[in-house]
Amino acid sequence: MPTNAPGLLAIISRIDRFTEFTGRTIAWLTLAMMLTTGVIVVLRYALGAGSIALQESLNYLHAIVFMLGIAFSLKTNAHVRVDILYRRFSARAQQLVDFFGGLLFLLPVCALIFYLNWDYVLNSWAIAESSSEPSGLPWVYLLKTLLLVMPATLMLQGLAETLRNLLLLLGADALRHQPPDAKL
Repeated sequence: MPTNAPGLLAIISRIDRFTEFTGRTIAWLTLAMMLTTGVIVVLRYALGAGSIALQESLNYLHAIVFMLGIAFSLKTNAHVRVDILYRRFSARAQQLVDFFGGLLFLLPVCALIFYLNWDYVLNSWAIAESSSEPSGLPWVYLLKTLLLVMPATLMLQGLAETLRNLLLLLGADALRHQPPDAKL
């Protein structure tokens, strides 16, 4: 195991704790989405009323759950994986695939997404962009900020996963992934 492994382990642990906290916290927003949907249905069909702001808030919650839940999905290995060949690989071959996949694909794609959205989000903030609907929510610029937060959090977790696989490849057997915690 490399001599700088304790430092890398500390970094991995901090990122994992951050991702775990944000993922589990954001998961509660699905309850808010369900309740908001119920209120919208009752307003529309029982009371004959509607609220553009309430409907838009449902879209905001949905975006937050998916955009900020991506890093948690990576951490818990709950992401979609085409594993026709991968599952048949040895543990070492899987670590190699995960290491090089993170290094060559995941991290650069996250950086690219961040870079390509930077001006778009800044322009939205510059004009304090709001809903095009008169009674809509005035925080479209905050919603668009997720286009920067998502790749940043995914890149952090991707870095942790890539470092973890590097250490495993270098012989740190104590790092083997535990089965993902199924409870949210």
